[in-house]
Amino acid sequence: MQISKILEPGGVKVLGHSTSKKRLFQDLAEIASGCYGVSASVALDGLLERETLGPTGVGHGIALPHARIAGLSSVVGVFVKLEKSLDFDSVDRQPVDLVFALFAPTGSGVDHLKALAVVSRTMRDESVCNKLRANSDAATLYAVLTEARANQAA
Repeated sequence: MQISKILEPGGVKVLGHSTSKKRLFQDLAEIASGCYGVSASVALDGLLERETLGPTGVGHGIALPHARIAGLSSVVGVFVKLEKSLDFDSVDRQPVDLVFALFAPTGSGVDHLKALAVVSRTMRDESVCNKLRANSDAATLYAVLTEARANQAA
């Protein structure tokens, strides 16, 4: 699976106004709604519900929130670069500035796991994260994310 299969260019944004984790989740849900047609309130509820199981901040300034949503036909993603880092209760207690959210159909066990794995591998790549942090243009961020795994897969 490649990131280009789950992430649309319109699903990549740079945000400067998320003042809390809940506000960030609202932003992610609204982006998913605008890009993929999912209900923003359902997406928000899914993200909040998943986060109660444990924080999705994986360390090194990265968070990978995810939710299962009824009615989706495939796994979709939203990537956000925060201009100002946000406390996220991450495992390493570091604030988060790179967020890749996944939304999966309720019955998408293997596809959801494959998507989470490819996103996780991509976001663990220090050179990818450095490029993401060095750019603030959504089109450039999309290119960095979609080219990273494609080049490694070739």
